[in-house]
Amino acid sequence: MTHSATLAAAGLTPADLTGGTLTVRSPIDGADLARVHETPASEMPVLIARAKSAFTQWRTVPAPRRGELVRLLGEELRAAKADLGALVTLEVGKITSEGLGEVQEMIDICDFAVGLSRQLYGLTIASERPGHRMAETWHPIGPVGVISAFNFPVAVWSWNAALALVCGNPVIWKPSEKTPLTAIATMRIMERALARFGDAPQGLCQLVIGGPEIGAALVDSPDVPVLSATGSTRMGGIVGPKVAARWGRPILELGGNNAMIVAPSADLDMAVRAIVFGAVGTAGQRCTSLRRLIVHRSIRDDLVARLTKAYASLPIGDPRAEGTLIGPLIDEAARDRMMHQLTRARADGGTVHGGQPVTQGVSPGAYVTPALVEMPAQTATVREETFAPILYVLTYDAFDDAIALQNDVPQGLSSCIFTLNLREAETFLSAAGSDCGIANVNIGPSGAEIGGAFGGEKETGGGRESGSDAWKGYMRRQTSTVNYSAHLPLAQGVRFDL
Repeated sequence: MTHSATLAAAGLTPADLTGGTLTVRSPIDGADLARVHETPASEMPVLIARAKSAFTQWRTVPAPRRGELVRLLGEELRAAKADLGALVTLEVGKITSEGLGEVQEMIDICDFAVGLSRQLYGLTIASERPGHRMAETWHPIGPVGVISAFNFPVAVWSWNAALALVCGNPVIWKPSEKTPLTAIATMRIMERALARFGDAPQGLCQLVIGGPEIGAALVDSPDVPVLSATGSTRMGGIVGPKVAARWGRPILELGGNNAMIVAPSADLDMAVRAIVFGAVGTAGQRCTSLRRLIVHRSIRDDLVARLTKAYASLPIGDPRAEGTLIGPLIDEAARDRMMHQLTRARADGGTVHGGQPVTQGVSPGAYVTPALVEMPAQTATVREETFAPILYVLTYDAFDDAIALQNDVPQGLSSCIFTLNLREAETFLSAAGSDCGIANVNIGPSGAEIGGAFGGEKETGGGRESGSDAWKGYMRRQTSTVNYSAHLPLAQGVRFDL
């Protein structure tokens, strides 16, 4: 399918694609896809005010009725899955199955949120005072700002939007400047769901496109009480304090430097499959991508030989082609950062396998062979996250040392261990084990399901999105006490007799 046919199938019109100031290019071949209109920064106060007005109406709609809108969104996404998935591939460079998988993730979170709309449970709390009833309830909080990154251009919005909407909040979405087309197409799908729903307030779901000024308007506005931001640790270090300074609530999903420990008892056939997908899936551009491999000395040589062979066989090229497993990096700047980091790794004493630009047999674009780097130690280079397919191999002798290496990085998103030793597995999952928000046994660090809360600790930001009780981040908690007696006893036995 041609680029223009993919764009049209996703519902994008000439008005969406022409006449603007933001140039959008496909990483597949560097072709210009569109010149998109950006949101004037001067309009942001009006758009935020519109969301605030929508909140006064949406918060009083019963939650199961709010869930109906998300159910309709899920239906529309099912109908549009193939077309939106193809657009994700075109704009981001993901292979076809990953583009489709991202849309499936959107559908899954809609299903989760529809059920949640009837389960926004509070608590009944025992009161120490006779004739009193205490309760805890959850209420909508207000407009939610979503700043998303290029690597999951639509799924992260859905994690936030599906929950925010059933919790009673409007949503304002600022996508990455690198991937506005998938956002526009998603809003077309949302508009169809809103039309079927019938009576949603204007301004319930809005899209804004642009650079730092647009994001800053959401970050700085006291009328946006929740701000979800996905991106680099550097970005989070700016956004988090600014939101907190105005007493807002930041939900930060930032960097990951994810490790796998491979123990002597590991099933190496399974481990190799998990390692390769974890390290090179999405061309290493997932926040949960595998960056560090911590291998027991007794099996290191065998595992490195297997991985070197597997890496050499990986099909690299047009992500739309049948059989391709590695598409391009998002742009040339990402490729340059990868090459710079490999130069640093060599200077640290690392041995690099792979990690070269690919120019033969591919269209113009930032194609690379994934890099496997044997390191003598966990250097400063290793402790940094590079958004590219670089996997550093480290060695351990004692299990406690493996845990220490795993935790000795600033980031704390995802982690995993391959072992058939019950004590090692349970230790890894214990308070003395992995310090990450995600910890897996005998599966890789990537590909989280929506049922669990997603997020990490330390420089990953501490945010939680998607499943479990992440919905509480989009609501305000209220504790109430009702006195149905004829007396007024005070708590803690305090007496204040008039």
